Parts: sequence; structure tokens; C-alpha cells
Amino acid sequence: MNIQWENLKNRLMSICPSCPIPFYFDPVNPPTSAQVYLLKLFSVDRKGLLHGNNIFELLLAEDFEHGVSSLPLVAAEELFSLELCDGEFCSHELSPDMKKLRKANVNIDNSLSPSHTLLQIQCVDQKGLLYDIMRTLKDCDIQQTDGKKIVDPVKQDILSSRLRLEMLHPMRVMIANRGPDIELLVANPVEVSGKGRPLVFYHVTLALKLLGICIFSAEIGRHKTSERQWEVYRFLLDDSLELPLANSQSRSQIVDRVRRTLMGL
Repeated sequence: MNIQWENLKNRLMSICPSCPIPFYFDPVNPPTSAQVYLLKLFSVDRKGLLHGNNIFELLLAEDFEHGVSSLPLVAAEELFSLELCDGEFCSHELSPDMKKLRKANVNIDNSLSPSHTLLQIQCVDQKGLLYDIMRTLKDCDIQQTDGKKIVDPVKQDILSSRLRLEMLHPMRVMIANRGPDIELLVANPVEVSGKGRPLVFYHVTLALKLLGICIFSAEIGRHKTSERQWEVYRFLLDDSLELPLANSQSRSQIVDRVRRTLMGL
């Protein structure tokens, strides 16, 4: 792939302060994989720097999880586990008006078409809804080898449960301790093609910027569970006078705002 490095440099410098900013790319010693690049950008720190410079989505190869620290076991279990409670998926605490998102109905109808299975999905509208539906259908590989309708009750149940799960929890958001520090964790499923969800970094940094929360450092990596691969965004947060991170109510407010921004609510 022919990457226009000079254009990238010009776009970055156009939105940065007027002071000189070093920009490095070493063409003599390229990385071993043609899909992995390291961009180093040095500038004076300021509020909203990561969000303001997010003019390109960070695209990395599938094995780039080796470059970030592994998730603590307790945090990983809470982030990726979901339980079915009273017929609904229960995970992280939602604000009262966000709990309506747990109302998602999926009906599979084989009576309206002689050759096709009809999926009827009722849920709250949210950003990326069609993307999540189509991604789930693709990941489930529902294509019948005989080209006929989906009549197997087991396959219907698996498809219905998976769709409901993705409608209710397309992304996972939580705040956890990382040693003496506090980090925000945001995870989304990786497509079978290896692609992650678009614009996650942009929307998370936007939410934090609007809350006045500064980011000390940010990492993006991949985490594999028994069922799928996840793209995980880790943000070490600076403490705030308005939203002290030691306060559980402040943590809930941050998680709620990030989730709302990601889902367009």
C-alpha cells in the first residue's frame, strides 16, 4: 500500500500549535510487516490533544496486541462476561434511562416468504445499529449450504441470542484500577475479517474532552477470549476536581457519558 507520509505530516501539523513539531518516519528500517507502522508525534501537552489529532483512525495489524500490556484477569472477566437474568443480558450497571436498551426483541419468521427467513428486530435506535446487525449476521455465518431457510431451532436460538446480545451491548465500557492509577476500558468485537469498529477512539476522546477529563496515556490492543477476539482501548485518566475518580458516582457518570457518546444517545 502506497502511504502518503508527507500528506499525513501536513494534516497533523495543520491542526497542531504553531511551534515546531518533530515528525519521524524511518524508511531505511521499515517494520517487518507492511501493515504495522509506528508514528511518533511530540508536542506540548494540552487538553483535548488526543481527540484533536484523531484525524485518522488508528489501523494496526492483527498481532499488535503484543505491543500493549495484558489485561488483569479480574478486569477481563468483568469486561467480557455477560449473564442472562430474567431473559435479559445483564452486565455492567446502566443508568435508569439507559436500562431501556435492555429491551430488544428478535423474531424469526419463516411464514412470510416461500424461500427466505425474515428477521424482525425491535430495539432502541442507536449509532451503528445496522452495522452491528450486519456484522453479527456475518460473524454467525448464517448462509445455508442448501440455500434454504433457517428452520433448525438450535440455529434460530443461537442467532436470536447473539443478535439480542449485540443490540444490548455492542460495546463494553468500564473503569478499573490499574495499580495506583485509574483506567477507562472500552472493548468492541473484532469482525471475522479482522477489522475493528470505526471511530471508537474518536468518540471516547470526545466524551472525555466534554467532561473535562484529561488522558495520561492511551493504548489500543487485541484480547482473545474463548469465543471471539476483542479490540480493547485503555485510557489512563488524570484525576479531576469536578469528577474525582475515587468517587463511584463520578466513575458511573464517566462510563455513562462514554457509552452514550459511542451509541449516539
